[in-house]
Order: sequence, then structure tokens, then C-alpha cells
Amino acid sequence: PDPLAGPGAMAARILHRLRHALAGEGGREERVHGGCEAEDFPESSELEDDTEGLSTRLSGTLSFTSHEEEEEEEEEDEEGAGEELGEPPQPTGAAASAEDGGRCWGRCAGVARAATPWGDPSDEWGPAAERPGGSLLTRQLQELWRKSRGSLAPQRLLFEVTSASVVSERSSKYVLYTIYLIRSGRFDKAPAAIARRYSDFERLNRRLRCRFGCDMASIAFPRKRLRRNFTAETIAKRSRAFEQFLSHLHSIAEIRRSPEFLEFFFLQDLQTAQRLTCTGMYREALATWANAYRLQDRLGVCSSGRFLLTLAGLAVCHQELDELGEAHGCCEQALQLLEAQGSHPLLGPFLQAHVHLAWKVGKDKRRSEARLQDLREAGPPLQQQPTLKECLIKEPLE
Repeated sequence: PDPLAGPGAMAARILHRLRHALAGEGGREERVHGGCEAEDFPESSELEDDTEGLSTRLSGTLSFTSHEEEEEEEEEDEEGAGEELGEPPQPTGAAASAEDGGRCWGRCAGVARAATPWGDPSDEWGPAAERPGGSLLTRQLQELWRKSRGSLAPQRLLFEVTSASVVSERSSKYVLYTIYLIRSGRFDKAPAAIARRYSDFERLNRRLRCRFGCDMASIAFPRKRLRRNFTAETIAKRSRAFEQFLSHLHSIAEIRRSPEFLEFFFLQDLQTAQRLTCTGMYREALATWANAYRLQDRLGVCSSGRFLLTLAGLAVCHQELDELGEAHGCCEQALQLLEAQGSHPLLGPFLQAHVHLAWKVGKDKRRSEARLQDLREAGPPLQQQPTLKECLIKEPLE
């Protein structure tokens, strides 16, 4: 035999394996990009079929693992890694909206940042990105981030289930889901959060379907189950479904502005804060009023009567806790909202509170005094009007 045949054949085999390795790496990169889209745009059947499993990783924030599943999951991580990064399903219906695009991008960008700990992503990813040892996947994600950061319209509001806990009461047991409302592209110092159970979501779904039957026809909702309601798989799947459910609702303007949708988020907080204020628990009430304020701010309803009531609650609690500067600021914000209104049940009480607080903190009170004088000439004596605290306590919240 030819003595050169051995080395030549070996070189050919090495080249052949190298080509296959490069092709495999490219396939994995495509699957990684596809994985982001698949995670954000699941097929509607995934929400309707309770027999199918769901990945325990949700948006990078929530993870459930039961003890009896740990060994099985470890095996799947080793053997089924390629399946998790498979071809993504095509988005359909409301899931293909532009708002969902911002959410998918946020996760992709997070993957790129996690893969490049050596520099700021806005600094062209640093010189280390061009090192010979850098992976092709990382470079492609960097390029994707640079091209997309100016072209993708950010989603205005994201709904993220950050935790879920099983609650056992005297005669019932249920799962309580904590959902954060996050404004895409902005940093919120304090989160706006709600805690809701399945029955709360089901009530919202039922009320909206009665009023918006056509719009709700294409929106999936996870159905009830007779068993396995407290397994990690069911809780994780429902968490994912509730995120998508709220995102779909928020994408429809008529539903987004409806009382049913809005009250689902902040009515419970308002009722709790009112009850705490009436019982003199001002510190606890202040935290609840503040969360209701943030929820209404995220939802874009900062000119409603409920928002004015929230400002009244904040002002009263701050004043009772001797935080006069903060109380004065709440009154000023409320009076700015009431600027164009000649009459409002809360206008007189806010003006009186503002004048009193402005005198306490040494601020200008002349404009409020002039508006009070106008009210005095146009209506009944202000002495007969309730104070801000009395308005807050008497306001029915149903």
C-alpha cells in the first residue's frame, strides 16, 4: 500500500469532521435564536392542553422543581438539550403582536450580556469579543443586539410571574401567583406587583368574555384541572399562561381601558388600603396606597377618580406619619390633575389640605387660597365640606 495513503485519509477524515462540527454549531445557533421566539410565542394549544409538559424555566425569573422530578430533569438536561432548542412554532393571532416582540428581544439581549461578562454591550461589546477564543454564538448575538436595538419598538408593559406559592387555609388550598408589571426600556425603582390566585384570573376571564366576546374569542385561558393542581409542572405552565393571557388582554385597547381589566389590578389594593387607613394602621396603609399608585401609573390611568382617591390616601397617611413634605407633594399632584375641573368632590378637600400643609412646610399657598375663595363664592360654605380623610373613609369601593 501507498505509505501516503494513511496520512491523506486521516487528513480527509479530520477535515470532514471539522465541517460537520461547524455545521452543527451553526445549527445550534439557529436553534438558540429560535428558542427565544418559541419561548415568547408558544402555540395556543400549549395553553389548552394540560397533558403536555412545560419547561420549568420561565422568562429567566421563575423556576419550579419537585423532589421526585429532580433526577429525571437532570437526565433530560444531559440527553435532551437539543430538543429544548428545537425549531420554534410560528406565532399566531395576538401572540404575533408588536408588543410581544419587545419582550422576546429583552430576553435575547439578556442572553448576550450573560455570555459577555467582560464589557458593556453599548461599547461594541469590548475588545474581548474579537478574541480568537470567542464563540460564534456570542458574536452573532452581539451583532443581533447592535442591529436590533434601534429598530425594535419596545413593549410598553410586561407581565412577569416572579413567584408562586401554595397557600393552605382552614378549608382550602390554592396557589398564589405574584405578578410584576414592568415597563419595557425603563428602570423602575420600586416594582408594581399583584398577588392573584386562579379563581381571580378565572373571574376576570369570565367577565371579559361576557362583554368582549369577539375580542376574547382568540385569547386562550388555562382550563381547570381535577387533579395535579399543585405539581411543579402545572404551576409553571399556568404561570406562563397567565403571563401570556395578561399580555394579550393589554394588547387590545378596548379591553385595556375597561373597568373589569383595570380593577383586576388595583381594586383589591385600594380596598385594603382604605380599610387599614380607617383602622389607623397608617404605615401599612401607606405601602398599599403606594403600590396602587404604581399599578395605576403602569396601566396609564393617572387621571381617573380612583387615582385621585389614591393620592388622597397617600396624603392622609403621610400627614398622619408626620411626613408633611410628601403629603404636600401628593396634594400638589392632585391639584394639577384637577386644574381644568371647575368642580369635583375632592377639589375642596385637596385645596384645604394643600393650604394647611403649605403653611406647615413653608411653601407658597396663595394660588390654592385664591381657588378656595372662588369655591367659597360659587358654592356652599367650605366648613360644611368633609376633610380629605373623611372623603377617603366614606368613599365606597366595590
